[in-house]
Amino acid sequence: MDIASIPGYRKEERFIDLYKANVFALFLFIPVILLYTLPFYLIWGREDGPFVFMIDMLEITSITSVLIGILVVILGIIAHELIHGITWACYTKKGFKSIKFGVLMKMLTPYCHCKEPLLVRQYIVGALMPFIILGIIPAIYAWYSGNVNILLFAIFFTVSAAGDFMIVQLIWREDMRNLVLDHPSEAGCFIYKKDE
Repeated sequence: MDIASIPGYRKEERFIDLYKANVFALFLFIPVILLYTLPFYLIWGREDGPFVFMIDMLEITSITSVLIGILVVILGIIAHELIHGITWACYTKKGFKSIKFGVLMKMLTPYCHCKEPLLVRQYIVGALMPFIILGIIPAIYAWYSGNVNILLFAIFFTVSAAGDFMIVQLIWREDMRNLVLDHPSEAGCFIYKKDE
C-alpha cells in the first residue's frame, strides 16, 4: 500500500522530538521510582527507614553484577523492540514481513517500524505492550517476591517506554476507525482519517 495515500483517507503527520523524549524520560524516573518503590518498601521495607533501604537497593556488589546489569539492559532493549514487532505483526496481513528494525542514528535510538497501516487501537496496543511486559508485570512480580533487581529492571524499562507514551499521546484521542502508519525514518507516524 502506497504510504503517500490510501483511497478514502486523508493523511496527517504526527512526530515527536527525540531530544524532548529523552528529557521526558529523565523526568519520568522520579515519579516511576516513587510509584514502584513505595509499594515495594511498604511490603518489604525494614525498620531502619526508607533512606537506608534505598541506599541498600542501589548497592553494587561487584564488577560482575555491573556487567550482568549492562547485559540485561541490552537484552531488554532488544526485547522491547521485538515486543513492538511481535504485537504489531499479529495485526498485519503480512505478519512479521511487515516489521522492520533499526536505529535512528541522530539519537542512537533503536526502533521497530510497522510497514502496514494499523487501526489506532491496534497501534496503541503494540506501542504500549513493552511497557506492560517489561515494566508493569516485573514491578508486580518484584512487589510479590521482594526481588530488588527485578524492581530496578521494571523501573528502567518503564522509563524506557517514554517515547512510546509520547507517540500514544499524539494519537489516543483519534477515532479508533482511523489508521496509523509508522513513519519509515522519523520518530512519528501518519494518521489516515476517513473522508467524510
